[in-house]
Amino acid sequence: MEREGAAAPSDAELAARLRRRDPRAFDALYARYHPRIFSFLVRLSGRRDVAEDLFQDTWLAVARHAGRLAEDTDLAAWLFTIARNRYRSHRRSALLDLARAALFSREPAPAAPEPEGAADARADVAALEAALRDLAAVHREVLLLGAVEGLDTARVAQVLGIREDAARKRLSRARAELAARLERRNAERPRRGSTTSISAADAADATDGQTRGGSR
Repeated sequence: MEREGAAAPSDAELAARLRRRDPRAFDALYARYHPRIFSFLVRLSGRRDVAEDLFQDTWLAVARHAGRLAEDTDLAAWLFTIARNRYRSHRRSALLDLARAALFSREPAPAAPEPEGAADARADVAALEAALRDLAAVHREVLLLGAVEGLDTARVAQVLGIREDAARKRLSRARAELAARLERRNAERPRRGSTTSISAADAADATDGQTRGGSR
């Protein structure tokens, strides 16, 4: 815990303290980043229970490797890289496990009836989340990092292990794919009076807005 009234340390200061194995630095790092890391893993994996396991694994890895941080480490990029690697390892194992793959296909329980306006708003958010889940993994992760978590292109490229121009192109393709999927979902949704569905033209803004709402 930081002293009451003390200025919050910068990421660079936290990194230096982590290298010294200062336990308070780990607590401060966790407090600063745990909501974003958990939200990233929930949306990346599509399952809260899986995300909880990956989240624990991520922070165990952080604790193990914090003392070996390089002086120029970007903490945000480092944390998201660890979380992404934990997800990728899980996904490789899951693809070889038919029983677990069957569990992944389970449909969520239907929601209770709601007033029409609230139901329409929730349907828009649900359509966005569903379209995001349907994306190819390489497109889902770049959207989560760039549009939802707000990492700049350099950080996204660092997490994904690719060049900045490649990250920029991948994000552009991911936005286009998301917009196309939303367009198809909107075409399939029944219209209610004057209610309008979320538009494909607003897909990028929706990803930055409605999806971000659950990650902060």
